[in-house]
Amino acid sequence: MEQSYVRPAEELVTHEFEVKRSRFIGWITRADTEEWAREVIQAAREQYPDARHHCSAFIVHQDGAQPIERSSDDGEPSGTAGKPMLEVLKGSGMQDVVAVAIRYFGGIKLGTGGLVSAYTEAVSATLEGAARVTREVRELGTVDFPHAEAGRIESELRVAGIDVVDVSYNRAATYTLAFAPGEAERVHALLAAATHGGAEMKPAGHRWVERAL
Repeated sequence: MEQSYVRPAEELVTHEFEVKRSRFIGWITRADTEEWAREVIQAAREQYPDARHHCSAFIVHQDGAQPIERSSDDGEPSGTAGKPMLEVLKGSGMQDVVAVAIRYFGGIKLGTGGLVSAYTEAVSATLEGAARVTREVRELGTVDFPHAEAGRIESELRVAGIDVVDVSYNRAATYTLAFAPGEAERVHALLAAATHGGAEMKPAGHRWVERAL
């Protein structure tokens, strides 16, 4: 399974420009399922119902499989819109990303090269404004600390690069820790040093975590 990948932040990013009287509006946002991506495309149709074209492309991550890649020319000549849009997304290295390019026809035909250039710009220029995050697989482990020592131990773990993703307080403070795959032995050693051998971490599966770039 892929251990990490880059995707856009959740907000919708837009960019508008004009080419020979044709108005283009680019959309970029996150979509972590194919259904979600198609909902974004439909939202663009609903927001700009009088536009001539709503071309699109998206790449959606799949655990243990190749990403889903789709594109649509939406009435433009074949290969002049969706494909170049998808190529820009692939070149960005991002997944879980959907792009929509809305076009209001201005009365002047752009030709094949002009269309490819315009739809490429609709994605590349919009991408420039998109914040990116890294999504990474992290192993999880749970461990109990005495309440009086929990704050100190947590601080030492964070300094060592171990993430605390959950804390519950009962008779002890139960911490859920997240760390890179293969680092369990290092975490056990850190815990042993911080608690003088008094804490034992139990495996708790894995999860995806997100970090800003």
